[in-house]
Formats: sequence, C-alpha cells, structure tokens
Amino acid sequence: MSLHAEQGDITRRDDDAIVNAANEMLLPGGGVCGAIHRAAGPDLEKACRAIGSCPTGSAVITPGFGLKARHVIHAVGPVWHGGGQGEPALLKSAYDSIFRLVAERRLASVAIPAISTGIFGYPLDEAAEIAIAAARYFDKTAANVKVTFMCFDGKTYAVYNRRLGADTKS
Repeated sequence: MSLHAEQGDITRRDDDAIVNAANEMLLPGGGVCGAIHRAAGPDLEKACRAIGSCPTGSAVITPGFGLKARHVIHAVGPVWHGGGQGEPALLKSAYDSIFRLVAERRLASVAIPAISTGIFGYPLDEAAEIAIAAARYFDKTAANVKVTFMCFDGKTYAVYNRRLGADTKS
C-alpha cells in the first residue's frame, strides 16, 4: 500500500474513489461535502437521495458522475462533543467502512479528506492519528492500494505529514 498526504482540491483527483465527509442525510453541505456535490453535478445528489441516509460511523458508495474519480465514498464521521460520547470509535468505524468498500470494490486508489475536522469540530491531530491507524491496519489486509490523505490547507497537510513520519520540507 502507498500511503501519503497531499495538499489540494479533492474534487480534481483522478482516483478510483474520493471520499466525501458526508452528513447522515447524504445531502450537499458546506466544506468538502458541498465542493464534491458541486463538482459532481446534480446526479450525485439524486443518487444520495435514493440511498436515503447513512448512520454516523458508516459509509456508502455512489458513482462519481461529473468527477474524474469513478466513485464517491460517502463517510459519516461524528460531531465532536469533547470525546466522551464515543467519537473516537465512531471516527474509526467511518474509516474502517471506507476501507471495507475499497476492498470489496477492489479499488486501486482512494483520496480521503480529514473527516470530521471541519464543521464537525473533531481535533485535527487526534483525527489524523485515527485515520492513519485505520489505513495502516487496512494495509495488512490489502495489496497495492494507493491511499492519499487530501489536505485542504497547510495546517492539515503538516499534521498528516508529521503523523505519517514524512518530511514536510521536501
């Protein structure tokens, strides 16, 4: 498995799948969710409405429609309430659900944003630790999957690189 971080726009990725930091109703929202829906076009919202909903800690998959990515995996992470309401387990479950779909669909590449760290308020460093641990665990069971943690800004990119053990100055 290839595991790394990049800073940029997830909607421009040409991967087998990109991950949407979705809400339970799978409706367009703000942040990465809104950007993905706008870039994919109205058929993505129609497909999400047909699915109906996705519980926190789970993920579902749709076609990519107007995106370069062939699929969108909609993962619902938790809203941060201080960590005492099961948020770490729910975030881990969301990432595990992503990697289950990657394995089931035999996808070769996936780009993943920092789920729950935007409007849902999850602390970035803790969320990155959970995301990377889930990817490394998945790495033990999957072969030849390229996982890119897509970072919207420099702060997120620095945190993921530090957690991955990469040198952000290169």
